[in-house]
Amino acid sequence: MNTDGLQRLLRPASVAVLGASADPTKRGHQAVRALKNSGYSGRVFPVHPAGGELLGLPVSTSISDTPEVPDLALVAVAAERVPGVLEQCGRVGVGGAVVLAVGFRESGDVGAALEDEIVAIARRTGMRVVGPNTSGILNPHVGLNLVGVESVRPGGLAVLSQSGNIGLDLMTSMVPSGIGLSLYVGVGNESDVGVHEFLEYLESDSETEGILVYSEGFQNPTAFLQVAERVNRTKPVVVLKGGRSERGMEAALSHTGAIAGSYDVFKAVAAQRGVLVVDRSDEFLAVGRTVTFQKPIAQGLGVAVIADGGGHATLAVDLLASRGVPLARFSESVRNRLGDLLGPAAATGNPIDLAGAADRRLEVFTLVSEAVIAEPDVGGVLLTGLFGGYAQRFDSSLESSEADTAHRLASLCEGSGKPLLVHTVYADGSNPALDALRAAGIPVLKSLDTAGRCLEAAAERGRSLARPLSESTEPMAPMEEPESVRIARADGRRALTEWEARSLLAGHDIPLVPAVLCRSVEEVEVAAAGHEGPVVLKLLSSTILHRTDANGVELNLSGPEEATDAFRRIEESAREYARTLDSDPDFRGVLVSPQLAPPIAELLVACRRDDHYGPIAVLGAGGVTVEISADRALRGLPLGSDDFRDMIASLSIAPLLLGHRGAQGVDLSLVEGICRTLGGLLWAYPGVREIELNPVFAYPSTVYAVDALAVLADY
Repeated sequence: MNTDGLQRLLRPASVAVLGASADPTKRGHQAVRALKNSGYSGRVFPVHPAGGELLGLPVSTSISDTPEVPDLALVAVAAERVPGVLEQCGRVGVGGAVVLAVGFRESGDVGAALEDEIVAIARRTGMRVVGPNTSGILNPHVGLNLVGVESVRPGGLAVLSQSGNIGLDLMTSMVPSGIGLSLYVGVGNESDVGVHEFLEYLESDSETEGILVYSEGFQNPTAFLQVAERVNRTKPVVVLKGGRSERGMEAALSHTGAIAGSYDVFKAVAAQRGVLVVDRSDEFLAVGRTVTFQKPIAQGLGVAVIADGGGHATLAVDLLASRGVPLARFSESVRNRLGDLLGPAAATGNPIDLAGAADRRLEVFTLVSEAVIAEPDVGGVLLTGLFGGYAQRFDSSLESSEADTAHRLASLCEGSGKPLLVHTVYADGSNPALDALRAAGIPVLKSLDTAGRCLEAAAERGRSLARPLSESTEPMAPMEEPESVRIARADGRRALTEWEARSLLAGHDIPLVPAVLCRSVEEVEVAAAGHEGPVVLKLLSSTILHRTDANGVELNLSGPEEATDAFRRIEESAREYARTLDSDPDFRGVLVSPQLAPPIAELLVACRRDDHYGPIAVLGAGGVTVEISADRALRGLPLGSDDFRDMIASLSIAPLLLGHRGAQGVDLSLVEGICRTLGGLLWAYPGVREIELNPVFAYPSTVYAVDALAVLADY
């Protein structure tokens, strides 16, 4: 991407403030004042038709009258005036504009039309526009303060936020935490510059080490995820997403005009690409700081817990276990070393309970940490309890010793290349020990729960960095759709019958249970007589897709007579069900299939196009209760080498599939083959939105798809 336009936006040599005002309550006044107070080294040009002087600066009457063409224009005028102002900026060659006003796409059709004008102007002139509905830009490295937040020091953490309040919360929290900011951008409605473009800029920004993103709905979700995956390899990307619930999505629409997608899909696809997603606002900054300034926990390694009290030790172990973060195992030699250091009362396994040893000499913290951090199985250390408060709790003479211990812990962490997190009940305070830890980039946390999430994130990052980048190739070339699909579309139908779905899957190695289409009693009699064992009859209708709702499935039918009786019952049930809905049953007959033996598990295997995040795969527990079961895994397509394995591992029925307590498991390579083939078919048939197999009967050495559904895309 050509970042020249963004360079003029984010590191401008000059700024014009359009809508400059003598009224201290107006943004046009506050912006000029903030630029002067923040030490901005560039040139500032207040602009107002009345001219005059503002805070010691001459006021130009228009953008064309400024002493030079500014790199950046801060547009602090009402929404209806914005297009005209931007036209003037584009005409004189302004590099970029920040539009503060609200009243655009988030406000309805009139505002959307105004926003469309903004986009058209940006495209025509090449001027890049941030917003509208933005809180501004803050780059403390160059003193560019178009937000008005004070005391934020320069540093390595960037923030991209669709909400000004969330951005303000983060920046004000950075100050006491000792965290520095590299860049803040209130992205607003993303009418022109999208979040993914800011990510690309930050990827090559030497001052940025990590990136926090708050969004309620990306205007280009696919581009965001593609760029975020690549950027994340060198600079961690952490996302907090609003608009997760149904009501939250409504709030997102009214707030930013963004269309919020399914949160479950976003979270799964983001994690697949290595992007860290946090669910809680109080974890956002802590997780971002941890993965930015601490090394990740290498894949396969565990955490060592060092506590100066049993309660925190127990809770820490519980929290890590609940988050799937393993405890490290110590060698016998290290346990003996710990016993010598701590005495017989201490617990020398994992967690380590110092049992009061640190009360006598604070260097115990360093000695114990040195002993465990060198262990091959240790990927990170959690120190939990009272550290940083010994001088306050016991004796002020301990202050220098505690500060010295903090410096030694920081050096140990840096030298080992392993993360260290400190949870302490004194985290809200400021003293030489805690300040030394913070200055070294070590998170000092009041909440043990947050510490657990941070360690989980460090482990997630370790796993993601060990994985290859997602594949971008399309597995199958486009193919001509079968005639049955064209007929369904001509009929105005989006959902295919099972028979039509079978024609779509034919020739693609999908193991469907055999089926014969029968439209009459006579055809059912012949089909049933052709099977040695019992058969199953299933309703075929284009209007009744959930056949069990209409009693449209009959099982374990022995012989032609039972099968023909079942045919009559199914036909009558379909007509009765349709009458209750005042609809046409469109009875097209039944499918006759052999009755299968009970499987090890019934699965749902599906692939569909998500409106926001592209093609995805769905795998989970199947059967008639699939709509109320939460046991499913989602991944973006195409699947990477580890994706299917991760999907299986996340399911509650994983032990059943893998073989529980000596029982036979399922040949999962066959299930994986189905999943990948369905994914390929979405590329092969662009007009198909969704293909679902439910249930898939899984056995030790074979699988059978018992039912198939396909849904066509809108045209």
